[in-house]
Amino acid sequence: MSRVAVKRRILRVKDTARIPKVDSLAAEEPLEIRLDGTPLTVTMRTPGDDFDLAAGFLVSEGAVGAADDIATIRYCAGATVDGGNTYNVLDVRLAPGVTAPAPRNFYTTSSCGVCGKASLEAVRTVARWSAGDDPVELAQPTVAALPDRLRAAQRVFDRTGGLHAAGLFTSDGEPLCVREDVGRHNAVDKLLGWALRNDRLPLRGTVLMVSGRASFELVQKAVMGGIPVLAAVSAPSSLAVELAAEEGLTLIGFLRGNSMNVYTGERRLSITPSAGYGSAGAHSPG
Repeated sequence: MSRVAVKRRILRVKDTARIPKVDSLAAEEPLEIRLDGTPLTVTMRTPGDDFDLAAGFLVSEGAVGAADDIATIRYCAGATVDGGNTYNVLDVRLAPGVTAPAPRNFYTTSSCGVCGKASLEAVRTVARWSAGDDPVELAQPTVAALPDRLRAAQRVFDRTGGLHAAGLFTSDGEPLCVREDVGRHNAVDKLLGWALRNDRLPLRGTVLMVSGRASFELVQKAVMGGIPVLAAVSAPSSLAVELAAEEGLTLIGFLRGNSMNVYTGERRLSITPSAGYGSAGAHSPG
């Protein structure tokens, strides 16, 4: 199944020219996740890597932490009135003894990963692993190169210009996995699901690089996956910085070229003076 992009006829206007053309749009469709046949949540996502998305969602919720916690994941046949399969409904069966998370009785948009949570305390899910205990160290030039490496792997973005990206990298800057989605939180869940299904949790010694801002829910997902470093090309929120500090996660924002702001966990970053980054070189949003 591949529905990551769809074609649509549009009118291109430039100066006085009016040019009919066909444009590629990033696909956005609902995905319903069920547990043992019972609806759990609905999220808007870009189709593709749906099994990873469902598994990563359960990692983020603190329900699973190893591949054998999940017995099966399958698309639900007969999801429509006429008995067809939309490939937009997944049923996850947990292994015996694994406690299912409480159903989320709300609709999750592609821009929101924690909507519907009753309170801040409910969002602070208890993590299985401590990001603060990870001794990984990163060279500043390695971190500075991550946005370009992430962008180079955004194949669907090249066609549509409308997707977020999240990438897992080693401490040496080598890519482990890159995922794209209309929802930034979905892209990260797809990474966590990939890691779970490949027995790579916790993701110690890795860096999570995201194409947008560093929101609270992305910090939480990094913590839930045992990721010690989160880097973003844009700004973090105040709550994201607060959670990163509490959990011992290194949080980097405004990562653009050799300029970056290190909000928490600066002990993990080895600064290279010759690269031109120092206390006066941090990016200041203008």
